[in-house]
Amino acid sequence: MSFELILIIAAGLLLVSVLAGKLSDRSGIPALLLFLGIGMLAGSDGPGGIYFDDPALTQFIGILALNLILFAGGLDTHWTDVRPVLKYGIVLSTLGVLITALVVGITAEYLLGFTLYEGLLLGAIVSSTDAAAVFSILRSKSVGLKGKLRPLLELESGSNDPMAVFLTVGMIQLLTQPEAQITDLFGTFVLQIFVGIICGYIFGKLLVFLANRIQLGFEGLYPVLSLSIVFLAYSIANTLYGNGFLAVYLAGIIAGHQDFVHRRSVIRFHDGVAWLMQITMFLTLGLLVYPSEIPPIITTGLLIAISLIFLARPISIFLTLLPTGFTFKEKTLISWVGLRGAVPIILATYPLLAGLKQAESIFNIVFFVVITSALLQGATIPYVAKWLGVDVPVVKKPIYPIEFTPVSGFKSELKELTIPAGSPADNRTIVEMYLPQEFLIILIARENEFILPSGGITLRAGDTLIVLADMETFTKVENKLNSNDSL
Repeated sequence: MSFELILIIAAGLLLVSVLAGKLSDRSGIPALLLFLGIGMLAGSDGPGGIYFDDPALTQFIGILALNLILFAGGLDTHWTDVRPVLKYGIVLSTLGVLITALVVGITAEYLLGFTLYEGLLLGAIVSSTDAAAVFSILRSKSVGLKGKLRPLLELESGSNDPMAVFLTVGMIQLLTQPEAQITDLFGTFVLQIFVGIICGYIFGKLLVFLANRIQLGFEGLYPVLSLSIVFLAYSIANTLYGNGFLAVYLAGIIAGHQDFVHRRSVIRFHDGVAWLMQITMFLTLGLLVYPSEIPPIITTGLLIAISLIFLARPISIFLTLLPTGFTFKEKTLISWVGLRGAVPIILATYPLLAGLKQAESIFNIVFFVVITSALLQGATIPYVAKWLGVDVPVVKKPIYPIEFTPVSGFKSELKELTIPAGSPADNRTIVEMYLPQEFLIILIARENEFILPSGGITLRAGDTLIVLADMETFTKVENKLNSNDSL
């Protein structure tokens, strides 16, 4: 096969996947299903006829992709939103994952005839959730979630992959090394978490420090700088026996809630790369799957999927959130939103490479569970949220024809300020407001139009002001606009 033909096939698959992403937005079908389907159609069992049977390459692509997806997720995580639910998210992403793995493992032992360790391996592989699939469905149906539900689900699904990886690797170690004891995993877990946190903190801070200090001559070099930080954080954490995925995700969170040069362009770059990695990963996983091997394990797969969705996930959620203020309906929604995505399929390649006896069965079962979860839970999430009364309309964030790039030493930020009804600024000109010199109005958004500000422009309730100001000045003006006192 010529190089040009390889490029044509790869580009064609990417193009079809991008168009499938648009179909996902309109139909509500999880994008991962469409990407996997395209890969399966292109594979050796499909009309594409592309032969691909390389678990090692699939695992390498998966790890590479997962690093970039986790970092992008960390960058896009709003710290002010997740901070109130931080302790709940940590418990869900550690103890919740462990409980899920235990329940599925015991179920597999009794229903499938697996040994306890083989069952626990299967449980560990399917224990993590996929946030991208959940929120793409909610966005396509214009459904939001009340209160702390959305940040909690984002934090949980973004941070539970490291625990799933740890449990998977640990169970493989127990299965391949007869002298190993399950108690040995506790020390390994503590070391991995500790090193992962330290490395994540250091490399997150390092990215911000370098971006603000070295003053690169070209904007395009800043995303390259961030890529180097991602791979250094993962590889060094792993080299030091830490959890590289945790380090990468934490580095993204730390860098994401601080200002650094060309921050927005770096975030946009990683958002695009994360989508490219998701498509590449799902296409590769689709190519690796042989659909003809799925029918024999349908019954087995259904048993595991049912136990995961209706038993393991609810038990883990209700136990871990028992002492919290979340209502029964909120816990039920969190339980139902536990979609499985690419990570379980990637982890299912680990037993294949380890040469375990049940590796082929585990891989096919995991693939079937992911498909079932996406079809059953993914298709019904908006309806379940409405039925439980925990949904709210999605407020689309407006796009303004202006962009601000923070630079080191400049304290002002670009912010939005909406004039409320009854504000003393309503029906007044800008010059009559006597605003501080440090408070600069850049643009006025009014309904479907944008207005360039001047002193004689009369403001109205409902106008959104795009302003440049430091936090102290912005807060003072915001308090004035929200008061009933005259300016």
